Amino acid sequence: MNPDPALEEKAAALVAAVEAAVPGWVERSVTQLLVAFAGGADPAVVDEARAAGAVARTEVGGRLRALLAADIEEQRGNPLSVLRAAVAHPTAVLRRAGVPPVVRDDFAEANFPDDDYDLTPASFADVDPALHEPGMEWGVAKAWAHKQRHSRPPTTTEGHQ
Repeated sequence: MNPDPALEEKAAALVAAVEAAVPGWVERSVTQLLVAFAGGADPAVVDEARAAGAVARTEVGGRLRALLAADIEEQRGNPLSVLRAAVAHPTAVLRRAGVPPVVRDDFAEANFPDDDYDLTPASFADVDPALHEPGMEWGVAKAWAHKQRHSRPPTTTEGHQ
């Protein structure tokens, strides 16, 4: 548990924002690729995407809550890496719908081999612009908590010439 109330507040806000954004992102991702591939979005597949979005919300929210509840020294990974794992949900829907993989660059293929549709977000805002601010605020709060924890007071001779 993090002893910094400001960091806990920012973490809770980030989790809430991610949980609110992920279902719509999953559905939008599927719909956009269906339209690009087939010229339209089959309502049954969109319903499947909506259900996958609900599962993604629960899964990502739980993983993110667990990550951010850990002490900052014990956190392995970061919120964006947790969010990136949600790509599995729209990817599974698109695969079942028979949408072929898209052409991706070498970096994407090497770093995100299971992302057939180039959906991996580079930033929080790639999922939803509303995630930018809580993501940045959490990052600043974590950096501040880390600095407070690891900075040492200057000695009386430091800074004097």
